[in-house]
Amino acid sequence: MNLCSENFPQRPAWTEIDLGKLRRNLQLIRRDLPRAVKLLAVVKDEAYGHGALEVARIAVEEGAWGFGLSTLEEAMTLRDAGITAPLLLLGERQEAELEWCVAHNLTVCVNEPHTLRRLAKIAADFGKQVPVHVKIHTGMSRYGVRWDEALPLIERVVAEKTLVLEGVMTHFSQSDETEKTFANLQFARFNEVLHALAERKVPVKLRHSCNSGGFLDLPHAHLDMVRVGILLYGVFPSQVCRQLPGIEPVMSVKAKIAAIQKLKPGEVVGYGMRYTAPTERRIAVLPIGYGDGFPRVRNEGCALIHGRRAPLLGGIAMDALMVDITEIPQAQMWDEAVLMGRQGDHEITVRDIATLKKSVTYDVLTNWRLRLRRKSVNGHQQPANSMETVAAK
Repeated sequence: MNLCSENFPQRPAWTEIDLGKLRRNLQLIRRDLPRAVKLLAVVKDEAYGHGALEVARIAVEEGAWGFGLSTLEEAMTLRDAGITAPLLLLGERQEAELEWCVAHNLTVCVNEPHTLRRLAKIAADFGKQVPVHVKIHTGMSRYGVRWDEALPLIERVVAEKTLVLEGVMTHFSQSDETEKTFANLQFARFNEVLHALAERKVPVKLRHSCNSGGFLDLPHAHLDMVRVGILLYGVFPSQVCRQLPGIEPVMSVKAKIAAIQKLKPGEVVGYGMRYTAPTERRIAVLPIGYGDGFPRVRNEGCALIHGRRAPLLGGIAMDALMVDITEIPQAQMWDEAVLMGRQGDHEITVRDIATLKKSVTYDVLTNWRLRLRRKSVNGHQQPANSMETVAAK
């Protein structure tokens, strides 16, 4: 028997990534976009917990122009694995990162003059012309140069022989709500900059402003490229934005029943004795807890077992939670339970988990811990015919 560490039995709790659904989501998004609009797939934070490398490989096959990331480490992981598509590093770069960006053809967002000058000097040292994107702050008050102060910075980019102004971008702070007043104000401010550049005959290859909410609800703001993140993974950014039929969640969270206990009336469950059995009950222990990213709730939520809802009992522990299977007599040891996802006719959505956590769907997806092994399924599908995938509206 080979007892090397790579062969040890896997823990009976995992996140499951349906690559077939990911591919289908990408196809639906591409079909919804006009042919000329490029797709930047946002794969930061391990593709929102889905696995950046597998997502990137499929996204390239389905026509993504490139990828949006947050850290140098994220970008280098893709480069080292052979991803050659454009990698746009969002946010600000430390000076020590710039040489790496130039050496490995990573595209930098330029937000202020010092970074611009250092990047131009490093590009000259490498004998390269480096594409950059200028981030315009139009109201988000995060990264970027203010829209009413942007032209001097852009003109400095154009003046540098080793830099190429590939893109100008902004970011909506509220594009997925019914009220679009501020989003449209931001877009108007962005357009002020674009019009000024056009008057000065400054060419910009990629103008982009839309995140997932903007892609869905602000078609007039699509411009040359959209940056789609959470929608790739089958989660709509809000409940009131436009729904794209056929989009499905890619991630599920599952565990197997690791123990079964029988309670008598008056017996308690878990730390703090937060649940007392009113009658005889049968409970299942699932080997997953708040140490894995499940919300630390008490007597709230449920799991799906044999296609039925099993209520959570007591408090969530670091490595375990308990569910009531009294009404599911067929449930046995090592049966599969779904904590997030679909089983039979029932579904526990990422939004349900966000409600338990009193947070947002983005937080839920990105906070399942790495000790939950990531298992990919349905990765065998072939890319769609390119003409079908990118068919114009």
